[in-house]
Amino acid sequence: METIAVQDRLFPTMNCFGCGPANERGLRLKSYVDDDGVVATFTPWPEHDNGIGFLNGGIIATLLDCHSAAAVMNEASVQGWHSLDGALLPFVTAGIDVRYVRPSPLDRPVELRATIVESAEPEIICDVELYFGEKVRATGRAVWKRWRPR
Repeated sequence: METIAVQDRLFPTMNCFGCGPANERGLRLKSYVDDDGVVATFTPWPEHDNGIGFLNGGIIATLLDCHSAAAVMNEASVQGWHSLDGALLPFVTAGIDVRYVRPSPLDRPVELRATIVESAEPEIICDVELYFGEKVRATGRAVWKRWRPR
């Protein structure tokens, strides 16, 4: 597994709430490339409570989106698909279909795993999952499109 997070390696000045290294008030997700894709561990904060003691669905969706971003940006880097003139990133989220499978704990770290399932310069599709205790808690399929500033 790589020792430098994808976010720190590819977009260290990004201020995204979920994964931006430069956002001191954000989640600051750190994702790492390994043999099976991209992995991360995230420890929820008490403020991420959904009101009944579990991890909030909006935070889960943000984690899935941002973790898929790490996989997609890594894939773009490997393929040599760099940001076009005027674009901050080479790809942007076009959509993500999130499914909540079972409640996720609020008081313990969760794991994220992402794999690229389709890769072409106009569009990359990524499957991403959130786990706790080796059980899937949420899944997402993210579609990313090439960012072409207009």
